[in-house]
This record gives sequence, structure tokens and C-alpha cells, in this order.
Amino acid sequence: MSQRIRIKLKSYDHNLVDKSAEKIVKAIKMTGAVVSGPIPLPTHKKVFTVNRSTFVNKKSREQFELATFKRLMDVYNSSSKTIDALMKLELPSGVEVEIKV
Repeated sequence: MSQRIRIKLKSYDHNLVDKSAEKIVKAIKMTGAVVSGPIPLPTHKKVFTVNRSTFVNKKSREQFELATFKRLMDVYNSSSKTIDALMKLELPSGVEVEIKV
């Protein structure tokens, strides 16, 4: 096949992303393909500011942060065995996986 497969992982928990990336790399190396990565992409942080009180203490606010962690991997010299191994992997439910061929 010898085409590049790009795998993107996305999650709100950095431990889940790292463990999933480790599982994927291990499964791919068992098939004999070459893996480049996991490369950590910039963390996207979304901050929400909310009033603590609606009327009296207008200046009193609370901030919440939602961080999204991402990893990127490229697979080279893949075969049908590699794709089968990727499809059979069981990853945690908190991780979004995007595979492009």
C-alpha cells in the first residue's frame, strides 16, 4: 500500500490521549509499519467567566477552563494487516479518533 495514514487523537483528559497513543503505536509496530509520532499539538483552552451572584456582588466572578489535548501520528509502509489492527483496537470512550488515508 505504501501510503501515509494520519491519525489524530483528541480528548479533554491528557492521560487518556497518551495511553491511547501508546496503544496505537504498539499495535502498528506489531504489524511492521513505521510510526512517526505521537506529536503533541497545541492545547486549546476555552475559558468561561460566570457571575457568582446575579444582583448584589456584580464584580465577583468565577472562571472555568476546558482544555482539549491533541496528538498526531503518521503511519508509513502500512499494509492491510495494519488497517485491520487499527480497526480492532479498543480505545477509551473519552477519546475522539480521526483516521485519514
